[in-house]
Amino acid sequence: MTEFLGDYHSLMVLLLAGFLPNEAWRMMGLWLGGGVDEGSELLVWVRAVATAILAGVIAQILLEPPGALAGVPGWLRYAAVAAGFAAFLVSRRSIFAGVVCGELFMVGGNWWLG
Repeated sequence: MTEFLGDYHSLMVLLLAGFLPNEAWRMMGLWLGGGVDEGSELLVWVRAVATAILAGVIAQILLEPPGALAGVPGWLRYAAVAAGFAAFLVSRRSIFAGVVCGELFMVGGNWWLG
């Protein structure tokens, strides 16, 4: 089992430093934001900021791909984004459908190219 999971110390650091603090903030957000109106100006602003951050991350990954993604041709990365965006629009604005379609397009295209 250690071969699959790796070093248990690393997993403990990941759990203590990554998962638990994030979970505390999520629970606090659920508790505090339970009664907030979804149409309020604050939530509209928060949604706009989150969308802008996501767009910035996607642009950075497209223009300066990290790690193994740098080996994928640029045209395939851009085509995968276009396919994901099309799936997002066709599926009545489902982010999940757009992400899955874009990822499958890129993985399939990279496999096809060899």
